[in-house]
Amino acid sequence: MGPTDRTTRPPLYTTDERARRDATRWTLVQGLLAPLQFLVFLVSLGLVLRTLATGEGVFAANLSVLAKTALLYAIMVTGSIWEKAVFGRYLFAPAFYWEDVVSMLVLALHTAYLAALAFGLLGTDGLMWLALSAYASYAVNATQFLLKLRAARLQAPQGSHRTAMVAQ
Repeated sequence: MGPTDRTTRPPLYTTDERARRDATRWTLVQGLLAPLQFLVFLVSLGLVLRTLATGEGVFAANLSVLAKTALLYAIMVTGSIWEKAVFGRYLFAPAFYWEDVVSMLVLALHTAYLAALAFGLLGTDGLMWLALSAYASYAVNATQFLLKLRAARLQAPQGSHRTAMVAQ
């Protein structure tokens, strides 16, 4: 089947959007923050699971969730700036609509953790389970962005070797 195949999707980026994506410094910022956030996520996940399993390392687990949340806020703010630079809107551009919707859930769960920690609303186990809920939503969101990265690479014009994506 050819270009009219029903499974063919519209390109993720128009030619102009691709040019803006490649020209903005926010693409590089996102490319640096995304793997850093993922690394902090992995370390924090281990610390949270350890605290749940043994009751030890509460301070380290809480600190790691705070670090993960700070990186999340950084990537959300810079990702919104990136989206504005590329698509002309800060959030919910059609190409990233569902990723942005899930990002709002991720942000809400991480923020709920901050509030619960700050106001003593949950005990240690409750906080750790809330962190795991936030992390599960983050894993879904990261997968969404990795799939978009793959789609962007598959849709890149022949001879184009530079394809960058936002990963929240």
